[in-house]
Amino acid sequence: QLQACGGGLVQPGGSLRLSCAASGFTLDYYAIGWFRQVLGKEREGVSCINVSDGNTYYADSVKGRFTISRDNAKNTVALQMNSLKPEDTATYYCAAALGRLITSRLSTPKSYDDWGQGTLVTVSS
Repeated sequence: QLQACGGGLVQPGGSLRLSCAASGFTLDYYAIGWFRQVLGKEREGVSCINVSDGNTYYADSVKGRFTISRDNAKNTVALQMNSLKPEDTATYYCAAALGRLITSRLSTPKSYDDWGQGTLVTVSS
């Protein structure tokens, strides 16, 4: 089971750190993705990290502002979000896929089998 947390209300320019924790399995062996969704829109890949080589993906809209990282000791994957913008407002989900994903599939929601519940991020003054 995946558990995402860390969302909240933040002013533009602020920061939040989301965390994805797993129970019952070890995230070391899984590709992990962070996705976000706004009501009425498709779920989009925000940032993903692969197995083994740690290859990462960032959506163009978050490059330079968001950083994904693993903490194997804690069995978590974090998404550090800096310089937040109102357009980052969404429900954020973490997802896991067993094994290494082909790079082109890393940001595709259908590549992932296990999903956590969402955590709401609201960027507003």
